[in-house]
Amino acid sequence: MKLFRRIVAALVVAALTVPAFASAMYVDDENKKQENVMVGDDYQIVRNEIVDGIRYVSAVPSQKVCSNKIDIEIEGDVVRSVVFTRGCNGNGKGIGALIQGMTVEEAVKRLKGINCSNRGTSCPDQLARILEAACLSR
Repeated sequence: MKLFRRIVAALVVAALTVPAFASAMYVDDENKKQENVMVGDDYQIVRNEIVDGIRYVSAVPSQKVCSNKIDIEIEGDVVRSVVFTRGCNGNGKGIGALIQGMTVEEAVKRLKGINCSNRGTSCPDQLARILEAACLSR
């Protein structure tokens, strides 16, 4: 499965020649905006959608971390929920509980740059980078 994810990620990166990430926004009705896939240097945002004022972001983090999916809900600029799939269950739940109610900017400030076992990233760092790309780099 990891090999398949790497191949798919490599194909998407090859198809998108923008260095940091590529995205395109389209509106399919009045209350719903959908953003196409954005690819970071080692993560992939597969959903970035606003429905009735709530942003739903789903991402596949780097192969360097234990989790294989991060689902985020944001209302305005405040994190409503974060759910990590796989990885360290307690740590994922703890991170989600700690940043619930926090602004996206504050969450990024606190989590970005955290390193796990000299991997150059971590689940919290991936979350911060995904939040930054999906919400702050506009």
